[in-house]
Amino acid sequence: MGKTALIVIDMINTYDHEDAESLIPAVESVLPALTRLLDRARGQGVPVIYVNDNFGEWRSHHGEILDKALSGPQSRLVEPVRPDGSSLFVVKARHSIFFETPLTYLLHQQGIDRLVLCGQVTEQCVLYSALDAHIRHLQVIVPRDAVAHIHADLADAALRMMQRNMGARVCDSGELWP
Repeated sequence: MGKTALIVIDMINTYDHEDAESLIPAVESVLPALTRLLDRARGQGVPVIYVNDNFGEWRSHHGEILDKALSGPQSRLVEPVRPDGSSLFVVKARHSIFFETPLTYLLHQQGIDRLVLCGQVTEQCVLYSALDAHIRHLQVIVPRDAVAHIHADLADAALRMMQRNMGARVCDSGELWP
């Protein structure tokens, strides 16, 4: 059995997109659990890997993405989950954390075969990432209280699909690294 990594999906965000109004309340509701999950993972020495959209800014790198999000009007949603000095950061351009990114190689190099997926959006990026992890024979865990959604009904369906179709363990974040 290999190692587990906590994957933080798209939490470094300016929230200046068309679905932001629907997403922000869900982010606000999961932020405390997600922050505690990050603290526990870091306290246990679990690798934390941020995989974040570049928002079409092809010249940007992780520092610029973070700076832009922290200087925006929703910085209060970013500050509590900002990467620390030991965090790894992978920039993505599409929904899946794996699509055209070096993540598979990174996970292999680190001996990681189990992913805890948290962040946003449950019915989009989290779902597609769970599927791509599953087809790569990686174990997937999704803490339901640490993933934010745009549409609650679709998020519930996505969690059921991850559990049933991909063998993901769906749990509460408090069950991880107690």
